[in-house]
Amino acid sequence: MSTGGPEDRATVLARVRRALGRGAADDPSRAAAAARIEHPRANTIPMRAQLQEPQLGELFEEMVRASQATFERIPDVQAVPGAIAAWCAEQGIDGACVVAPASPLSELSWDEARVERRLVESGDAVSVSEAALGVAETGTLLVGSGPATPVSANFLPDNQVLVLRATDVVGTPEDAWQRLRTEGVLPRTLNWITGPSRSGDIEMTMLMGAHGPIRLHVLVVDERASA
Repeated sequence: MSTGGPEDRATVLARVRRALGRGAADDPSRAAAAARIEHPRANTIPMRAQLQEPQLGELFEEMVRASQATFERIPDVQAVPGAIAAWCAEQGIDGACVVAPASPLSELSWDEARVERRLVESGDAVSVSEAALGVAETGTLLVGSGPATPVSANFLPDNQVLVLRATDVVGTPEDAWQRLRTEGVLPRTLNWITGPSRSGDIEMTMLMGAHGPIRLHVLVVDERASA
């Protein structure tokens, strides 16, 4: 019986490469491919996303609203609980805001809104998480997985609030990947969220909340708002 040692593994992989018509592991083309992955080059970038502030932030807001999400700028992170309480009252949402205990948002003063510091469960009224980046071209928010941003918060609650710093808005998806690569290790999962969940699969009828939250509210922390 084979012991499954290094030589056996190398033999099997060599056979697979031959069957696929690929070169040996030290083939120069493999080194070239590895170099391309290590130093990716962006493709054509649309002019509409090649912007600086404040136009970049304005495009992001426009595209977030176009995705049927709601949007608000706040002057600092301490304003998050009050802004969420006002939004919930406006939307007629009655329930606690669920924040992961490991999230820095859980350390805020939540006197203005009812908060539960735990993991999200199915049917919760509101989840509150921080987004890593926002993409102005599409109004998309990137949320990485981790103790502070559990993936369940993106799918289980009826309503979702994502908090994003204005300095974390980039122009394009290519810009987002470059930013993530330069800032360290990528998370195990990276959810790209554009508006609330929806589906038009059945008779082309749009159904909100098909696979996740019915509503998405985006809070952008913009220190310029207090100037």
